[in-house]
Amino acid sequence: MKQEDSNMYSPDLLPTSPEARTWKFGHYFSIWMGSVHNVPSYVTIGGFFALGLSIWQVFFIIILSALILSAMMILNGHAGGKYGIPFSILIRTSFGRKGAIFPGILRGVVAAIMWFGLQTYAGSLAVTILIGEIWAPYTTLGTNLNFLGLSLSSLISLLLFWMINVLFIFAGINSLGKLTKLLSPMVFIVFGGMAIWAIHLAGGIAPILNYRSRGVDGNSILIIISCISAILATWVAQILSVSDVTRYSRSNKEQVLGQAAGLFSTYLLFAVASITIIIGSEVAFGVPIWNVLEVIDRFDSKFAIILSLLTICLSTVSVNIVGNIIPAGSQLAALLPKSLNFKSGAIIAALIGLLIMPWKIMENPTSIFIFLNMVGGMLSPVIGVMLVHYFLINKKEINLQELYSLKTNIRPTKEFNIPAILTTLLAGSLSLLGKFMPSLEPLYRISWFSGMLVSVFLYLIFYYLSNWFNARHLDQDAASIPKRG
Repeated sequence: MKQEDSNMYSPDLLPTSPEARTWKFGHYFSIWMGSVHNVPSYVTIGGFFALGLSIWQVFFIIILSALILSAMMILNGHAGGKYGIPFSILIRTSFGRKGAIFPGILRGVVAAIMWFGLQTYAGSLAVTILIGEIWAPYTTLGTNLNFLGLSLSSLISLLLFWMINVLFIFAGINSLGKLTKLLSPMVFIVFGGMAIWAIHLAGGIAPILNYRSRGVDGNSILIIISCISAILATWVAQILSVSDVTRYSRSNKEQVLGQAAGLFSTYLLFAVASITIIIGSEVAFGVPIWNVLEVIDRFDSKFAIILSLLTICLSTVSVNIVGNIIPAGSQLAALLPKSLNFKSGAIIAALIGLLIMPWKIMENPTSIFIFLNMVGGMLSPVIGVMLVHYFLINKKEINLQELYSLKTNIRPTKEFNIPAILTTLLAGSLSLLGKFMPSLEPLYRISWFSGMLVSVFLYLIFYYLSNWFNARHLDQDAASIPKRG
């Protein structure tokens, strides 16, 4: 890349240098553990049982979702591993320099900042319980004080947990790698211990295996597919921007093996732990416990409670940095390269994440899920477009000189790729129409699959039609030029 072109970009957006590509198998093995083992994930599995699914159906759903997710992460992370470029730059190859702004903002700014705020607030709840275990009066501090709906202890916990997240912005990507490697054994110990506790609570494994669902819809294929789609929809943002972490891999083999082994083993543990905890608690107490924090609160050992809460907090920090702060900081830096770098962009994103008052948003769960479904429905087609363009059209080849160049003597990336933008809008709209049209409701219930699959077919059609039309137009222009005698 020419020096004058590289000066137009924040250094954080340039291809990762060889000396900075330090991530090994172990980093990728543990990087997504925080995204799997968290409170919302367990509540989701509880919802599957509420639909009437059996233990083995839920187990099948979780494992199949893990296999599909692993494939998506590996495929969309290939370009980052090969070329060392972040998502905010990679998206330009398929959408164009300016066309990439729409999906980039939707993923890297709107979805990332919203998720950052929600995850930060969720993590602060664990912080409050953790400090309360160490110092009992903490939870009753300022009983009569109220800060925009937060008690004094809740506000302190939120700010404290927020600052811990911000510290990792300044600590750098290597510190995040160390955190994920530390988190790996803790996750297996804590959640494995929860599974053993739940089995003991239920009187052995037999009562759990003999559990029979009380629902009536458990045999519906559509229900099963919609549950797989729901799990994958929670990952749509991470799948899109996975190149933000694979760009640091020593080789593509490291990220492929690491992500495949890490996601599958983590989800295997999650399947066992979530099923045994939810069903075991229902067998023992007559009511399923879907919130992991409630499970932890029932432990007899203070050491076990503190270790478990600490693991929940670290898991939340991990997913917050990888899934939210890195994409948001990179995208803001890409939008305003002369004014912002990654760190300043990430700080702005973190501040906005507080200003949106996530605790207020969580008071109305209906609005949260409508928002997330809308974003997920629009982002899944972007994944389809990116994969088709990179693997089928570009054949895994990217011209970095052309991608980064701003000079006219080197053909820059086109400003807008109309087929990609049109595909995203049409496929996204189709997958979400079921929210408003009962006849198309099945498409909405499996919006991740419908958005992805429709976008693959539409983009191939629109792309080659566009090329055919442009070629015909050029031929007509050439034919209209009068020949010299």
